[in-house]
Amino acid sequence: MADPTTQTRTLDHGTQPERFARGWHCLGLASEFKDGKPHSVEAFGGKLVVWENTKGELGVLDGYCRHMGGDLTQGTVKGDEVGCPFHDWRWGADGRCKQIPYARRVPLRARTKAYETVIRNDSLLIWHDPEGSKADYDILPPELPDVSNREVYTDWIWNTVPIKGSHCRELIDNVVDMAHFYYVHFAFPTDFRNVFEDHTATQYMASKGRPDVAGGYGDADMFLKSEATYYGPAYMINWLEVDYKGFVTEVILINSHIPTGPDSFLLQYGITVKKPEGLDDKTANFIGKKYADMFGDGFLQDVAIWENKAPVQNPLLCEEDGPVYQLRRWYEQFYVDVADIEPEMRARFEFEVDTTKANEFWHEEVAENLRRIEAEKASEPVETSEGVS
Repeated sequence: MADPTTQTRTLDHGTQPERFARGWHCLGLASEFKDGKPHSVEAFGGKLVVWENTKGELGVLDGYCRHMGGDLTQGTVKGDEVGCPFHDWRWGADGRCKQIPYARRVPLRARTKAYETVIRNDSLLIWHDPEGSKADYDILPPELPDVSNREVYTDWIWNTVPIKGSHCRELIDNVVDMAHFYYVHFAFPTDFRNVFEDHTATQYMASKGRPDVAGGYGDADMFLKSEATYYGPAYMINWLEVDYKGFVTEVILINSHIPTGPDSFLLQYGITVKKPEGLDDKTANFIGKKYADMFGDGFLQDVAIWENKAPVQNPLLCEEDGPVYQLRRWYEQFYVDVADIEPEMRARFEFEVDTTKANEFWHEEVAENLRRIEAEKASEPVETSEGVS
């Protein structure tokens, strides 16, 4: 879009979708909800209540009682039900009111919004669909072999970051954004490819760290091979092979989010590391913590961008920016009725970015940065036993 009087490019900020995405959404590690108490989760413009029943199953309902609006997250777990703190109406995981202690009978219409749940890769997932369809279990993220076996993988390190002022599409756009890995995360992306098909969007990347900056992936001895796939609109599994000074570690990163409002979402990410042979648990967990910190810093680098940028519906792109519009077309399928999904939203699409020109320039820029850093060090005063010279 251009201003007809000046021919300058203008930004189309667009409008936020009037609905939240259809699909599986992660609420966090299932173990966090298994303490006999009701838990509050902000989601889909409101609040959910999560609790564990006597069979060890997790129930998820809308957070407000359909009687007089009491906050169920402030209530009490009573057997298999969650009791409202206002009048003790007791709700089951199927959304039906099971008991009203002071009443002869429960009204036939005493039903609330219930969510279908699955435990997948130690996390609690729920199905959300504005049309109210039954959950589609065929498009669940895959089970990761042995990820729940603490003899094979380290404990999950799980973090949450609330994001305000940004729609979650900002997070999705990173799937195709090759160049931001250099400028934001301090790495040279040497190979970069995308594949979109059906309900999945995948990024394949190889990178090495920059030697001129610290933080993020900025370490000349760091080499990454990454395969990251979104299974639906909000749950990504990222398989990472990290080579640091010749020591190779297999890392699994779960990157998920749940929308909390039209321009806010809760970012969640979890890290587990496959225990290298010959290392004790203490050392393996130390490695896991180091990588959790590193990738966590990477997310915070993105957050700093999201919280300060403008939404752009009509990005002006160059060839190396990748298939932004095609990715957004894929993402759109989760925001329309199932009957309105167009074939091109789910058709297989592949794109590989030629990183040659970018890396030629970036290596020259980094070399100049290193020369400047060395010159600054050489000009610094030297402290000796006789004082500063």
